[in-house]
Amino acid sequence: MTKNIKIIGFTGSLREKSYNKAALRATAELLPESATMEIMDLSPFPFFNEDVEAQGVPQVILDFKEKLAAADAFIISTPEYNYSIPPVLKNALDWASRGAELPLSAKPLAIMTATSGALGGAHVQYHLRQVCGRVGLKTLINPKVLITNAHKKFDQDGKLIDDLTKKSIAKLLQVLIDKTQEGDKTQEGNITHNTTNELYYAR
Repeated sequence: MTKNIKIIGFTGSLREKSYNKAALRATAELLPESATMEIMDLSPFPFFNEDVEAQGVPQVILDFKEKLAAADAFIISTPEYNYSIPPVLKNALDWASRGAELPLSAKPLAIMTATSGALGGAHVQYHLRQVCGRVGLKTLINPKVLITNAHKKFDQDGKLIDDLTKKSIAKLLQVLIDKTQEGDKTQEGNITHNTTNELYYAR
């Protein structure tokens, strides 16, 4: 019997009408029957502070780490802030990397980025891959999904309307699910396991 893959998705944007939140919702709609996905809200998290941690890890963080521990794989969709990672996303990764229990370690991760510009978040993908490698995630090298000119890809209600972007996300999802099911050993940076460089610019 095929195992049901549990995926957790989250974004670095707090904006209500975020394109990256919309991209995650679109991803959930594209899931095959063999997978489920929960989109987590990072907005309640306090900024990481060792003094706070010493007094007791906040319950919202404990709940977050429990959800991560129960997940099989992750999807992050994030905007790019000044060529780098939004604070809310980096903060969540910092909290998740603390303590004896490391719920992200050795689990597959897919990354998407959506911006209104022409590069689609290429800079933040680079930085985010570095951080995710440090916390032990097995980040997919390919395919890469960068949603450019995002304001043209989603309608006013946040519905993804671009067919090429849908196909790109669907392919990313399938690779993530395949890697999860296979227990693939390929990790971010191990290019010997990847002979092609598939880069999707959803223009």
